[in-house]
Amino acid sequence: MLICFEITEKYEISFLEIGTDNDHVHFLLPGIPRMSPSEMVRLVKILTGWELFRLHPEIRTMLWGGDVWTSGYLINTVGSHGTEEIKRYVKEQCRVKEYTKVYSK
Repeated sequence: MLICFEITEKYEISFLEIGTDNDHVHFLLPGIPRMSPSEMVRLVKILTGWELFRLHPEIRTMLWGGDVWTSGYLINTVGSHGTEEIKRYVKEQCRVKEYTKVYSK
């Protein structure tokens, strides 16, 4: 999770919430004017993947194709008052109903 704080400092992308279920990671990120949502996703995936492989190189052989992330992602945009609704949606959409909040601002 330290990499997320480094991303915040270097790229001004803040993480409002980070959570997991059995096979997904959820990031709740406010938008920033100079970066498109797809650029934010790409940057977070690349940097967190590199850091994971740096810390645990042994997992590269366990992953199909050596990739941490799949190519897919979901982006949903909301106004400033939709944050709690999105947090609730993310928590409730987990397949196994085992959402674990790792970080919350």
